[in-house]
Amino acid sequence: MINWMNEVEKRKDELIKETQQLLHIKSLLDEENATEEAPLGQGVKDALMFMLNLGEKDGFTNKNVGNLAGHLEFGQGEELLGILCHVDVVPEGDGWTSDPFGAEIRDGKIYARGALDDKGPTMAAYFAMKIVKELNLPLSKRVRMIIGTDEESNWRCVEHYFKYEEMPTIGFAPDADFPIIYAEKGIAGFDMVYNLTSAKESNEEIEVLELTSGRRSNMVPDFAKASLLIKTEHTKLIQDFDSYLKEHQLTGKYYIENGVFFLEVEGISAHGMEPNNGKNAGLYLAHFLAKQEIDESSKMFFHFISEYLFNESRGNKLGVNYRDDITGDLTINIGTLSFDKNKGGRLGVSLRYPVTNDMDKTKENLEKILAEYGFTIGNYSDSKPHHVDENDKLIQTLKKVYEEQTGEKAELISIGGGTYARSLKSGVAFGPLFPGREDIAHQKDEYMYIEDLLRATAIYAQAIYELAKA
Repeated sequence: MINWMNEVEKRKDELIKETQQLLHIKSLLDEENATEEAPLGQGVKDALMFMLNLGEKDGFTNKNVGNLAGHLEFGQGEELLGILCHVDVVPEGDGWTSDPFGAEIRDGKIYARGALDDKGPTMAAYFAMKIVKELNLPLSKRVRMIIGTDEESNWRCVEHYFKYEEMPTIGFAPDADFPIIYAEKGIAGFDMVYNLTSAKESNEEIEVLELTSGRRSNMVPDFAKASLLIKTEHTKLIQDFDSYLKEHQLTGKYYIENGVFFLEVEGISAHGMEPNNGKNAGLYLAHFLAKQEIDESSKMFFHFISEYLFNESRGNKLGVNYRDDITGDLTINIGTLSFDKNKGGRLGVSLRYPVTNDMDKTKENLEKILAEYGFTIGNYSDSKPHHVDENDKLIQTLKKVYEEQTGEKAELISIGGGTYARSLKSGVAFGPLFPGREDIAHQKDEYMYIEDLLRATAIYAQAIYELAKA
């Protein structure tokens, strides 16, 4: 009998130190400064190389696959156990209490962008592999950590990786919740594009020049800004704005620069898989503008948002609402909003749909309504749902491990997020967020409990051994 937690405690200081080192790396997608050696930017390349170099130092076989992904491997056998992780992170956003890449430890938590999603769990899985390897336990499978660098955007890393590398027989992704994620919604990403037919002279009091909000479609935007030309006095607009902020319990401000009137709204960021966990600053500001006497060129754009998207995360008014008992509700997150009086508007959408939903039909219904308001769909992509039968040996093994390590029943759950597990033929998401813990991935002051980092490492170590020995 191996006391897995004891093995983790022996390596606790090293585990925390290496986790902090990885968290210090600002591994954001940076296509503007991409090179052949760093196709997604230097930050994500640095994080990938950190893991590959660490693995080489600890005696793992390592491989860099096109500077987009890589792997660390040990063990022998025909079959391959895959552990899929990623080292890229979403933008840090504003309002942090400490440096988002400082990896500061306070009150038993480690604070940093990526602490929970997914650098902390990546390091937990790495040390789990290290424990099994250093104990020299007999295995019948090879164990491979696959490290991606584009999970938060377009998954170019795993697409590239599996063009050239072996598909694991079974595997798990430490990038969601405990106990076991056996089903993941489909994720359709696209833009709702509003094309201006022609610039129109307007007699309305307010002309919307620009609106911007959001960085990624899979995040609820926490800030929005609009610039306006106001042809009469500003008093009524200011009063309306103040009343609106108070009514919706929002923070915002207004000011004038060079004759242009600016409005700003602060919301609450959250992961796009559940928009209701945040306050979408862009949608609130658009909703406010739709209530004003705005110009003809922008009126249709903002009225569409107000009517069909504001407080409509389930797509009821769009006619695409759907739910099933496996994965729950279809959800719609408007992660980016932009409007320019000369160019038109664009909404970046992350639509998460249940495993039994017909996305082709959903898209067809959407296109009909969008066309009525002058919108088209652009940049469409669709990552299909993922579902593993609850009687599968992989799930039964992980249930056993979780229950032995925690003493709690391993309930199967489904999520709206997408993990690398869906890129495997037989894979599930497994931790690291324990039941009852707050999910602060993609939010300011993201953190992971040190206690949970250690517990997850012990669970992953036993899981690797149980899955790879048989």
